[in-house]
Amino acid sequence: MAEVAVETPAGKQPASLRTVVAASSAGTAFEWYDFFVFGSLTQVISKTFFSGLPETAGYIAALALFGAGFLFRPLGALVFGRIGDKAGRKGAFLVTVVLMGGATFAIGLLPTYAQAGLIAPALLVLMRIIQGFALGGEYGGAAIYVAEHAPPDRRGWATGWVQTSAAMGLFGALMVILASRVIVGEMFGPEAFDAWGWRIPFLFSAGLLAISIWMRLKLSESPAFAKMKAEGTASKAPYAEAFGQWKNLKIVLLALAAIMSAQGAVWYTAFFYVQTFIERFLKVAPETINLLMLSATAVSAIGYVLFGWLSDRIGRKPVMLLGMTLMLVAYFPGFHMLAKTLNPALAEAEARVPVVVVADPSDCSLQFDPVGKTAFVSSCDIAKSALASAGVSYSNEVGAAGAPAQVRVGSSEVASASAKGLTGDAAKAAKAKVEGEIKAALAAAGYPAKADPARMNLVGAFGVLMIFVIAATALYGPIAACLVELFPTRIRYTAMSLPYHIGTGWIGGFVPFTAFAIVAATGNIYAGLWYPVAFTALSVVTCLLLLPETKGRPLDQ
Repeated sequence: MAEVAVETPAGKQPASLRTVVAASSAGTAFEWYDFFVFGSLTQVISKTFFSGLPETAGYIAALALFGAGFLFRPLGALVFGRIGDKAGRKGAFLVTVVLMGGATFAIGLLPTYAQAGLIAPALLVLMRIIQGFALGGEYGGAAIYVAEHAPPDRRGWATGWVQTSAAMGLFGALMVILASRVIVGEMFGPEAFDAWGWRIPFLFSAGLLAISIWMRLKLSESPAFAKMKAEGTASKAPYAEAFGQWKNLKIVLLALAAIMSAQGAVWYTAFFYVQTFIERFLKVAPETINLLMLSATAVSAIGYVLFGWLSDRIGRKPVMLLGMTLMLVAYFPGFHMLAKTLNPALAEAEARVPVVVVADPSDCSLQFDPVGKTAFVSSCDIAKSALASAGVSYSNEVGAAGAPAQVRVGSSEVASASAKGLTGDAAKAAKAKVEGEIKAALAAAGYPAKADPARMNLVGAFGVLMIFVIAATALYGPIAACLVELFPTRIRYTAMSLPYHIGTGWIGGFVPFTAFAIVAATGNIYAGLWYPVAFTALSVVTCLLLLPETKGRPLDQ
């Protein structure tokens, strides 16, 4: 790779493009590792830090906490964006990696709910906030830093390597989790990982943090920023310029609607909600899910660079539009196909023996509660809670007013019961009796308690995941180059980072939680897909009609 010609303020030549790409991508990959370890251990986290909640509420609370880290990413984008636009790119994204690594390491040392009560989830929330805040300043800095070093005709290819950092981080997280699960399980028994082995992937981040700091200390400032600073044209008020001037604000809004809405929905559905769906509803073993996702993630690393390179040839817009349109078409057929390939007995049972809940609507509540304070004790609530926990889709039928709910499994019926007015063991016993009868009826009708490995079509499931991977990488590969080219140098860090982290942080980060909550509320395991479908459709239309082509734009504007 060619050397960059711009001198640093100290008068020495900056690192080669190869070194710039390697250091930026590796550091970002380590940060993604830190963030994704949490998302991949949601099931264990829910048991460890939310054991005081009912099973479904605890799981949703853990998913919501995964999203909470994303909630603070736009704030980090604003804070570090201002620093990056005023003081320089390098310093801003050096601080972010320290914050991220420190918070992740700390999670591995936190007490459990059983040990410290409410203090445990409170500390976990704080660490997630720090993680989200740090990641909000990381991506924009890395993407801009690489793009401002790269030649115009290789900008998509060069920033494509930054995009692979997400795949490398996720791949690393899944690998360390899988290795820890296997080694701890073999040495101490299968329960040991859930008891304490889950801490290993978090503590492992300390070594990655040291490597990240060492690599980034070797870098110098980006040529575009160094030139702007030498000329005295750096922005003195990045917020006012980026969001107070309509010419810049409209670009921020366009980037959010035309690109980042789809990016958040597509990427987090393809790589995270799919894990929730397969584990929670299809009842596939975690080890099988890890292997499938590791394989898909490994392939995706190639896709980001390939589609980034393709965007250098034919343009950013057509490549991104291809990705978001493909995913829009594939959402529902793809998830239905996953059910048929990974748990065919479930798909067959749903088609052969549909489940219906017959209940008085006034007796039914929404079947999710992120804070775990609602007691689902009516006959309708108990019946639907049992079906939601079993991952079984059901339809609703209006019953007689005041009558207890009935669960119809094919031709058999199970009468539910109310636990209103009951307390403690009596309420638990009433719920357990109904849940046991419902599970027995489901088993008799052929509904499997878990997926049968002997009947899995792993090749077919992997084929579905490949469609998702192609869509996600075609959309994500050119994004960094496109966003960098959309915004002027003076406000690039601030203006670019905010829409990126609203899209990935708020829209994408809450895909698993929102989609699962919709499923729990409606009783349809596929209904949660309407959330990513809506945001993807918005971007398809906006991108097609309003987004300009940016390929080849100069960055010293």
